[in-house]
Amino acid sequence: MATGNGTAGLFAPAILRALGIEVIDLNTDLDYEFPFYNPNPEDLTMLHDLSQMVLEHKADIGLAFDGDGDRCGLVDNLGREIFADKAGLLLARSMVKNVPNAQFVVDVKSTGLFIHDEILKAHHAKTDYWKTGHSYMKRRVTELSATAGFEKSGHYFIGKPYGRGYDDGILSAILLCGLLDESASASMSDLYDQLPITYLSPTMAPYCADESKYEVVDKVIAQIQELFNENTKICQRDIAEITTVNGVRFTLSDGSWGLVRASSNKPSLVVVTESMKSEQDMKDIFDFIDNLLADYPEIGEYDQKI
Repeated sequence: MATGNGTAGLFAPAILRALGIEVIDLNTDLDYEFPFYNPNPEDLTMLHDLSQMVLEHKADIGLAFDGDGDRCGLVDNLGREIFADKAGLLLARSMVKNVPNAQFVVDVKSTGLFIHDEILKAHHAKTDYWKTGHSYMKRRVTELSATAGFEKSGHYFIGKPYGRGYDDGILSAILLCGLLDESASASMSDLYDQLPITYLSPTMAPYCADESKYEVVDKVIAQIQELFNENTKICQRDIAEITTVNGVRFTLSDGSWGLVRASSNKPSLVVVTESMKSEQDMKDIFDFIDNLLADYPEIGEYDQKI
């Protein structure tokens, strides 16, 4: 268990030990100077450190908490980092067995597998893709009386009968450990390998000034909407659906998708793509978006590109 010297070190190891779980501590002493790395379960430095510890000790699961303990990251027994959207899908697959017609909320940066998952379909579960952001997600989970909400950043908003609708890193960790109890013969890597393989880009942020970014996104929404209305294909596929609750997320006929939205906390846009086919296809969808954005002089350099 890694807490990055944040406040979760004060309670998370003790709670899990009280439940009978053997815990190996990694940077769990409180230190407000954070001497090793930023306690962030999206931060690859933290996750790589946790991964090495899991492999060294042959642990069943690795858990990482952010500074205040409301977010949780996951590493499987093979040392693979499992981001919160796909970890959320593993939890959703378990929850639907106990909650008829379950409702889930995921943020628009999350995997498209929630829509196509056969287990969720078989249990008549519904998924609502919503605005990225802690307060947006928590409010939406409450509005829909959702069983759970999952945000790619590591927030899990756990509703009834498991929780009270707010994000709680230790409850999320307990539920993730519970997956291993449910499947006594299956490891976390076995459960993860049951999910279809998809190819998800990193989050990419091209510069765009705060006073311009929302106007630019509105124009991009209009362009994508026009392509949809004219039945224009993107990467040789029809546009099956457009979601505009937070920027524009266009979903293609095979479930692959691309997202353009304005960052809520810095002068940039946010670009993410996911392919159900291949890494090259994921890059091709990004190239389509990148070429679209190239026509806007307001847009500058990316923080990173694929």
